[in-house]
Amino acid sequence: MNYDTLHNHPLTSRRRLLVDTARGLGGIALASLLHEQGLLADEKSPLRPQIDPSQPFAARDAHVPAKAKNVLMIFCSGACSQIDTFDYKPELIKRHGEPMPGADKLITFQGGQGNLTKSPWKFKPRGECGKMVSDLVPMLGDLADDMCFIHSLTGKTNTHGPGENFMSTGFTLDGFPSMGAWTTWALGTENQNLPAYVAIPDPRGTPQSSVNNWGPGFLPAAFQGTDFNASQPLRNLDRPAGIDAKTDEATRDFLQQLNRKHLEQFPGDSELSARISSYELAAKMQLSVPEVGDLSTESAATIKMYGADDVENTLKASYAKNCILARRLVEKGVRFVQVFNGAYQTGGEGVSNWDGHKSLEVQYAKHGPVLDQPTAALLKDLKQRGLLKDTLVVWCTEFGRMPTFQAGASGRDHNPAGFTAWMAGAGVKAPFTYGATDEFGYKAVENVATVYDFHATILRILGLDHERLTYYHNGIDRRLTDVHGHVIEDVLV
Repeated sequence: MNYDTLHNHPLTSRRRLLVDTARGLGGIALASLLHEQGLLADEKSPLRPQIDPSQPFAARDAHVPAKAKNVLMIFCSGACSQIDTFDYKPELIKRHGEPMPGADKLITFQGGQGNLTKSPWKFKPRGECGKMVSDLVPMLGDLADDMCFIHSLTGKTNTHGPGENFMSTGFTLDGFPSMGAWTTWALGTENQNLPAYVAIPDPRGTPQSSVNNWGPGFLPAAFQGTDFNASQPLRNLDRPAGIDAKTDEATRDFLQQLNRKHLEQFPGDSELSARISSYELAAKMQLSVPEVGDLSTESAATIKMYGADDVENTLKASYAKNCILARRLVEKGVRFVQVFNGAYQTGGEGVSNWDGHKSLEVQYAKHGPVLDQPTAALLKDLKQRGLLKDTLVVWCTEFGRMPTFQAGASGRDHNPAGFTAWMAGAGVKAPFTYGATDEFGYKAVENVATVYDFHATILRILGLDHERLTYYHNGIDRRLTDVHGHVIEDVLV
């Protein structure tokens, strides 16, 4: 190259360097902004909801076409035994009373293990599919044709509190958002007069991890679950004594005018806008929540179908009313409803939850009827009303139980190595069985699945990509599934 060529086509200049640098910095800034808003073409970039602070619960589009609009989760607190409900093991029956091979030195949560112990309840083929389900839950068994069983779930902990956290939030530690909070943050809700996310605790109290099961974690507080049940109405909702309905309504209207005037002075204040929106939702709930919780409008046939009129088993009747409430909330378009069966109570085991360590047969004989009829009725009721077409029903527990009885006891110890959950309704195959534990029901051995996979699958059914639904917190793009999880494609329709 001669001098003239080099002179006419300089490699660079001070002016060109400054221009190119400015363009480069602008491009970086633009890319960062687009990445933060999930607008880059990269298929793995975050997809975060664009939320209007004045309408934080407005319905939002999913990432991909959704199979389900709502989720109704039934959570059996205390670790319901798969071996005594849905996971049939003929070899366990055959070798009842024998030592479990390779388990002579096995130490689990509460100590050493005794011999293999078959379920006190017989298993029978149910439905047209012939799925083997225990006599402990015969009415649920009769609906096996509507269920998609996952028999190969595995967890990360054998302790109740962290186990409940893991199933509800994807993390064993406190302080992470629940699945319902992630869902409502992403999708909002169809009904603007009711909470987007409702948690219905057991009539006897909260689960062991308590409000962590429906907490918002580091997501905005507006997306935490609102907890109430059929026997305990939403707290602090009734108007004060001595104030009539007309005066109360006029006061709310006047307060709304003041709030709107105040907001006009600070048009860019999203926190103020969100706070006003929360107050307005609370006012709407004063009318809508009592209406949806008024079970007196249900027919006598419906009450009987659920078992809500059972005067001899008041625990079942109370749980049945919660199931009716759950159906009514789904019917009204509430995005995520979480119903708990079992509560944490100090002072020994008995009838509080599914933690069958010492006397499993006695305890489960009380728990089975409480769960069975109301939950089966809930599933049938959703189906006959056409709600299963848009609703995913999920039954789960924090981990499973051992096929052995504990040494010196008549109950099963904690077991996160293999347990069962099932789904029904929108988006899943039914009847269908996925995965399996070993011949005794101890470890998942076929199509082993994690709770992360379980969560990823639920989000997919809602039209959400679990890898791209993220929230930036403390320098990390956080996910419900952490850095794990795969959609269980085989269970999807």
